[in-house]
Amino acid sequence: MAEEMSPDPSSLSFEDALRALEQIVRRLESGDVPLDESIALYAKGEELRKRCADRLQAAEARIAKLTLDANGAVTGAQPFGTD
Repeated sequence: MAEEMSPDPSSLSFEDALRALEQIVRRLESGDVPLDESIALYAKGEELRKRCADRLQAAEARIAKLTLDANGAVTGAQPFGTD
């Protein structure tokens, strides 16, 4: 099965994980995948979905660290690498 050779989701960039997830969704929606492979694809898709959600949540947290003044202008920011 080709899925066994795919990289660990935690090693993928957000964009690569999203592309892999979209590929899995297309395969599952095609209806041409045997049941056992569908189950394996679904599990892999769930791992990729979680990876994407975690990356988005981390990005949102970093963006939230921006400091705004009363007019909504950015007055300071915590460097992204200080999480």
